[in-house]
Amino acid sequence: MLMRPTDTLAEVRRTRAALAWWGALVVASFAAGAVLHALGVLRIDHLPPLHAHFRVLTVTLVPAAVLAAVAVRVLPGAVRRGGFGRASLVAYGFALAWTVLLAMSGDGLAAPFTHPQEYLAVLPQVGHDPLGWLAGFTRRLGEYPTHVRGHPPLPVLVLWALAAVGLGGPLWAAVLVIAAGCSATVAIGLTVRRLAGEQAARRALPYLALTPASVWIATTMDAFFAGVGAWGVALLVLGRGTTARTLWAAGAGVLLGALPYLSYGLVPYLLIPVTVAVLARLPRPAVTAALAGAASVTAAFAAGGFWWPAGVVATHAQWAADPGAARPYLYFLVANLAVLALTTGPATAAGLPRLAVALTNRPSASGLTNRPATIALRDRPAAFGLGNRAASLRFGERPAAFVVAAALAAVLALDLSGVTRGEVERIWTPFAIWIGLAVAYAPGRRTLATQAVTGLLLQALILSPW
Repeated sequence: MLMRPTDTLAEVRRTRAALAWWGALVVASFAAGAVLHALGVLRIDHLPPLHAHFRVLTVTLVPAAVLAAVAVRVLPGAVRRGGFGRASLVAYGFALAWTVLLAMSGDGLAAPFTHPQEYLAVLPQVGHDPLGWLAGFTRRLGEYPTHVRGHPPLPVLVLWALAAVGLGGPLWAAVLVIAAGCSATVAIGLTVRRLAGEQAARRALPYLALTPASVWIATTMDAFFAGVGAWGVALLVLGRGTTARTLWAAGAGVLLGALPYLSYGLVPYLLIPVTVAVLARLPRPAVTAALAGAASVTAAFAAGGFWWPAGVVATHAQWAADPGAARPYLYFLVANLAVLALTTGPATAAGLPRLAVALTNRPSASGLTNRPATIALRDRPAAFGLGNRAASLRFGERPAAFVVAAALAAVLALDLSGVTRGEVERIWTPFAIWIGLAVAYAPGRRTLATQAVTGLLLQALILSPW
């Protein structure tokens, strides 16, 4: 169970209730999905609510399982020692190894990018004239593979640029995606450090590294989106002087401004940086610089001949004609959240009640929660155990809880829109890694082990096209 001996009776009950709801949501969604598939309502989904097939991996998953066991044992202690930069690199290294070993247990790193409906398939049409291709993108949208039709043009241009410097092909695309996706561990850690203190960030790093979402970080371009978004948020809070903060904020604006050109579904994601900017009390020059950076991205695409609203309209027309649009809205309204539950793991559900308490409680007299970020920044990495009650309270900084709440709100907005009917295991990836911060409100080695086991089971039993 994901409870500690120091938990109060009320906390134990809330945790048990959260885990029960997690299990009920997942089981009910798969049961209803099986019925809908048998009735022919969900013909294109063979394992609803997932767009996947059932499989069983055994021996090939052993290296990932061994790494998970080692990480659960040593990673929490490793990120407590040394400077925060060292701790971040250790967590990043484990995240990379975990993600790569998960992918290698199946069809390998490059396999998803070899699919004819993936982004790489359109590179021959881009040729040596990316600006000409960009100018005609909306007009010729119906000619492109499925993933290209469903997204703005920037993912293709990123892969074109990678090929232009001699790193073309599926393997290099996979390397880019994994490196960027796993780097979100570091970016989110830096953000938490600024908002809630260094100890809070160190507590979060192991859970960020072993997130169950790693199953899709290794296989989908959405992991690259996750890395871009996470670093866009992190850059908002870096820098100490006015000039440094303004420069970092301008870079943040460019990255965040690129998100709607990577995926139309990332517009609600912008609620996360807005929340972080408010919590960090971003000064006016930095806000202006961030907005200018974002505006420069829009201006560059407009100058290149791509008008974002026209792209939205054209993509929606393609989506409406696709079989995916016929999926039942009410089923996926609930089932999409079951997929989010899987990608964030049961330990996240266990942490959500404590996160809710952190949001609603006023500052405690002990000063362990809700301290201003300027004070929290002075925290040093004093020894703390994963089962230590005081350390758990210390993570309960309200700013970190507000960021998780913002990510949840963004997912709910996208879910309610109805344009995400299925196939959300990849779409949720940029949001899931932020929501996974809730795990650190229910800390413990068993909690970390639960997350790792969830990732292993997902990889072992699910054959995803991404």
